[in-house]
Amino acid sequence: MDWMSMFFDSSGDLTVLWRLVLAATLGGMIGVEREIHGRPAGFRTHLLVTVGVCLMMVVSEAYYLKYGMLASDSVVRLDPSRVAAQIVTGIGFLGAGAIIKDGHAVRGLTTAACLWVAAGIGMAVGVGLYLPALFVTALALFNLLFLKRVERHFRSDQYRTLIITCNLADDVLPALEQCLTDQALRVVNFGFEKDILSGEVRYDFVVARCIQANRDDLMRALSELKQVRKIQFH
Repeated sequence: MDWMSMFFDSSGDLTVLWRLVLAATLGGMIGVEREIHGRPAGFRTHLLVTVGVCLMMVVSEAYYLKYGMLASDSVVRLDPSRVAAQIVTGIGFLGAGAIIKDGHAVRGLTTAACLWVAAGIGMAVGVGLYLPALFVTALALFNLLFLKRVERHFRSDQYRTLIITCNLADDVLPALEQCLTDQALRVVNFGFEKDILSGEVRYDFVVARCIQANRDDLMRALSELKQVRKIQFH
């Protein structure tokens, strides 16, 4: 038997081992990039996802090859695509665990997408689609390693929360709004809380385009207002 047929034939233990090793390698390559960036789902997680999904697809294929030729009137009905559908659903729960919402910032979306892609790679390898699996792996690594640098040149809004505690006075809010306008900040959301007994009022601003360049200028401008007692920036 030709040595290539041992890897590309749909039967045999050697083929199964080859698929598992390839799935582990491709998933581990994506996981290394996530590990370098300190993400919670890193090298081991991505490797386990691709290997586990690959094994599920191999088992599904084996069941179909073994029992798929049953008579049409048999009680047993086999659908190999059901395993793939359940994998897509199940990997969503794992990806959701990698997503963290921190105030107005959402982190972990790229890692969740990587887990989803890793599952797809494992499925492709599990059914013998080696070339698509290799191509998607290369595309995913290109996205993670190179497109991130391109993304930095895109101008996008950044949202921050600004909490200001001031003396209770009628002219405080107009002065704060004017200060934000001078710093080219757009107020996305606004709230306030008055404390009559202490004579203080707390303003909560959610502002957009608060980048590092104007953050220091903003804090300096707010500090110059006489009514301002306390500034919190998140």
